[in-house]
Amino acid sequence: IARVVFREIPAKTAAAARLATHPGVRVVFADDVAKRLMVEDEDVREAVTERFGADTYCLDGSLDRAALASRVFGDAEELSALNAIVHPAVRRAMLREVEQAREDGVRLLVYEAALLFEVGADSVVDHIAVVDAPVETRVTRAMARDGSTRADVLARLSRQLPAETLRQRADTVLENSGSLADLHEQADALYSRLVNGSSEARPTGSSAGGGAR
Repeated sequence: IARVVFREIPAKTAAAARLATHPGVRVVFADDVAKRLMVEDEDVREAVTERFGADTYCLDGSLDRAALASRVFGDAEELSALNAIVHPAVRRAMLREVEQAREDGVRLLVYEAALLFEVGADSVVDHIAVVDAPVETRVTRAMARDGSTRADVLARLSRQLPAETLRQRADTVLENSGSLADLHEQADALYSRLVNGSSEARPTGSSAGGGAR
């Protein structure tokens, strides 16, 4: 099984979704995993409640994401506390996904995430692909996609590794400054390299910190 992790800037899923259209591919979205764990994982839920209060969850048991976001995203200490609870659980879930994909005969497991090196995701994959675009393009797209203000988008980007650093540490960079068709073409080419045997495993001790699995 080949494992590739996608870091899309900002967190868009177009390239990962394109890969999902190919045979033998399974895509896992880290954000969806985190949301699920914060509701379904008893240890995570207990830790979140203890740190941020019972009102973090609604009466029906769902997570009050708006309330939690308003508390943590303007406060580095609060955000760090939340990440310390959620990220280890997400990483454990990722490892389970790898094993399940292997058992199911999946040829390519794609893990789409906003954070890679920050949470150690690079250590359990074979290939890292970064989808990048100029800063202004990223900001404009994010504002149009979710209604965020320019300040909000820039604040989110400031909490992540710089694009230049990610590009240097990636095995593949997909350029997302053109059309969707252009991005799909690059994703298709990546699929061919990884699944058809023309890709190379990431060497142990590489600058990206990963190892062949």
